[in-house]
Amino acid sequence: MKRTADLPGRAPPVVGFGDCYVGGFVDELHAHDRGQLSVFLAGTVTVSTQNGSFVLCPGQGMWIPAGTLHQATCRTDLMFQVVYVDPCLTGNDLPCKTFDVSSLMRGLVDEIIGMNYEFTMDERMSAIARLLVDEVGRASRIAEPLLLPQDHRLRRVCEAVTARPGDCHDIDYWAREAGMARRTFTRLFQQEMGMGFAAWRRRVRVTEAASRIAAGQSVAEVAFALGYENAGSFSTMFHRTSGVTPRTLRSGPSPATRP
Repeated sequence: MKRTADLPGRAPPVVGFGDCYVGGFVDELHAHDRGQLSVFLAGTVTVSTQNGSFVLCPGQGMWIPAGTLHQATCRTDLMFQVVYVDPCLTGNDLPCKTFDVSSLMRGLVDEIIGMNYEFTMDERMSAIARLLVDEVGRASRIAEPLLLPQDHRLRRVCEAVTARPGDCHDIDYWAREAGMARRTFTRLFQQEMGMGFAAWRRRVRVTEAASRIAAGQSVAEVAFALGYENAGSFSTMFHRTSGVTPRTLRSGPSPATRP
């Protein structure tokens, strides 16, 4: 397992490596002094920032700006590549986002990683770095983060739901867990999240389902794991929430969930 601490003290403005993490590994909350481009090759991972979380699958990438606190939780064994980019090449123009990785981006990442830290930023490498940053900037966002509330009581509930997305407790139960009356809970949740608790929980389940299906589980297996009595009712919920059917996840890049 490699760490940014393993990089040379005077690393070039762009530098990267490939690595593997085992399922269940948690890379605790941390930040880098460089922007981080991650390209996921196999497995699934949840990457959380202070404002929300993303689930990433093979063929997808994520850009995390320098100084952004984040945590990665490996849902399965994970194979990935990462490139660290000095802010002098990006400024503050690239926001945190996820995207499908183009063949050009993958080739540029391979080229940088293949240099094994031992290179100077000559004209060719400078052109590769500029093109990579441009590709990240041009990449279409595929999903908004799964937002988490600022209120510590609501956040405790939301973290419990994301940890067990198949849990079927009703809103009265979660209001009690938050130490609130139901009316207060629903009002505050709507105020903070811009949607009701039920709608937010459906988004959690769609995100979880997309990860499981991309990892190879059947639609029926996922439906039962998430508390649905049959695959049909689950597929209906998935389609209404995301705009696509769950089976499409087996034949192409993961879709964005509608806000």
